[in-house]
Amino acid sequence: MSENKISQTWAGKTEFYYSGSVVEGTSIILYGSQKVLISASHYESLLERFRGCTVDLGTSFKPSGGSIGEWLRSNVTKTRIAPRVGAILISEGYAERVGKTGIKIF
Repeated sequence: MSENKISQTWAGKTEFYYSGSVVEGTSIILYGSQKVLISASHYESLLERFRGCTVDLGTSFKPSGGSIGEWLRSNVTKTRIAPRVGAILISEGYAERVGKTGIKIF
């Protein structure tokens, strides 16, 4: 994967590092050394599922039904990664923020 990139989490209070991209998959660094890998096919499925929709990002530890956070917990990992994935989707131009908790997928 490519070199590390730095971004802000959804709330904008914490920075995080990741490498890769939505197209090639990402490795998100959590808590210093733990990494969560999200494959390109996972991103493709997520974008297909939510394309054209405005939904709750689902940043809590128990994300709401129909949220991206719930989808990630069911399809990728139980680790709370929605705040980081939302930020990646926006920074790479696949989504935009809608209000405090909403995200619109293009």
